[in-house]
Amino acid sequence: MDRSGGRGQRDLRPLHVVRRYLKHAHGSCLIELGDTRVLCAATMADAVAQWRRGSGLGWVTAEYSLLPASTHTRSKREVGPGSPSGRTHEIQRLIGRALRSVVDLGGLGGEVTLTVDCDVIQADGGTRTAAITGAFLAAHDALTTWKDAGRIPDLPIRDLLAAVSVGVVDGVAVLDLDYAEDSVAEVDMNVVVDGRGRIVEVQGTAEQVPLERARFDELLDLALEGAGRLVTVQRAMIDHGLDEVVEDWS
Repeated sequence: MDRSGGRGQRDLRPLHVVRRYLKHAHGSCLIELGDTRVLCAATMADAVAQWRRGSGLGWVTAEYSLLPASTHTRSKREVGPGSPSGRTHEIQRLIGRALRSVVDLGGLGGEVTLTVDCDVIQADGGTRTAAITGAFLAAHDALTTWKDAGRIPDLPIRDLLAAVSVGVVDGVAVLDLDYAEDSVAEVDMNVVVDGRGRIVEVQGTAEQVPLERARFDELLDLALEGAGRLVTVQRAMIDHGLDEVVEDWS
């Protein structure tokens, strides 16, 4: 099968990551995978939701939105009664759950909330997985800012975090689907993993024919391979203090 940019079955789209993209956020990251672009901004606040008060523990949450011109036709802003949509709410919860799997809530310095806003500037498939991968870097830098300000003694991060999509298109298992592939995929999966390759969450749907176990295992292995490459980039950026990385995987 032919893929965009001449990619092979196991190839990620070209990656471009810029840390500290915004001036006022405690941590921020612009992540681009192919034509998908997501801006992630992390903010620390000395407050928690009412249900969390008195626990002595912090919280990590996320918000996600598609900007109006990010898609082929204008997306309506999700404001007012009935907002956000079910899809948006589900993705926000996914990003929040994923981040909480690698952040020690007891190490946030009391009843503090870390919020990561993920705004899709341009959508071409894989927006939620790109958002998770970028959100981790933004969260890491926000917590580093908190630590450097003397608010916490140690960085409350247990591991790295990345996510990637996989699917079956024209009978072939492929990594990192763009919109053209995602819209016709027989199977579509999103896989979130930590820095040790442990699975945080799997979302998968067989659009046409139920999925055989052997094909599921093939897709999962492909996702772990792809997410591992993203984790390697994250680790290099953090360990070497890199603000920008471009990777075309060639």
